Amino acid sequence: MSTFADKAIKYFLSLESPTGLTENIIAINPYKKPEVQTAVKQFFNKYFNDSKNRLFVYGINPGRFGGGLTGIAFTDPVALREDCGIKINLGTRKELSSKFIYNLISEFGGPHKFFSKIYLTALYPLAILKNDKNYNYYDKPDLYKALKRYIENSIIEQLEFGASKDFAISLGQKNAKFLKEINNEYNFFNEIRVLNHPRYIMQYKLKQMNKYLKEYLSAMNN
Repeated sequence: MSTFADKAIKYFLSLESPTGLTENIIAINPYKKPEVQTAVKQFFNKYFNDSKNRLFVYGINPGRFGGGLTGIAFTDPVALREDCGIKINLGTRKELSSKFIYNLISEFGGPHKFFSKIYLTALYPLAILKNDKNYNYYDKPDLYKALKRYIENSIIEQLEFGASKDFAISLGQKNAKFLKEINNEYNFFNEIRVLNHPRYIMQYKLKQMNKYLKEYLSAMNN
């Protein structure tokens, strides 16, 4: 029987970039790089080598210095090495969202405990750039329209890894709007819970980070 890791590795390493994007908007596909393929295999085999269902936590789309670089959601190269123990040389750049998430993982009890229960992903699995800067799938209606089928298929395919259907968590208020619309159409989950996005917290609410960490822990543990 295929494990969660087997399914995830197969999915991510077969991802193709979308076609038809315009106006200096591009999607970055890191999964074509051999070092990222190695990182993805090591990460999932280390933390997801079982057939348990997990709580799915959805970000927006990866940032170019986090999951868009490493292939692992909310995981920059420093966290990949220092927190996950995966010694792949993908640089030394840190990302704000990754810093918050790995603080959360530490509070949760460490990567093995966290990833045994939680699966971090994104509604759209590839990093999006416009004029070489991070861009969100919902920033332009035409972009969302072009990517909607990719997003729906991504959700459907990733649910097969092993998803708990009781509830999912959206990171980001606007992200939740689109996840809820899709969920209302397909009934993937019984409930969508919403938390403020890590990037928002780190940029605008840093002094209250402990409060937000407690909110995350409460939402994920209930």
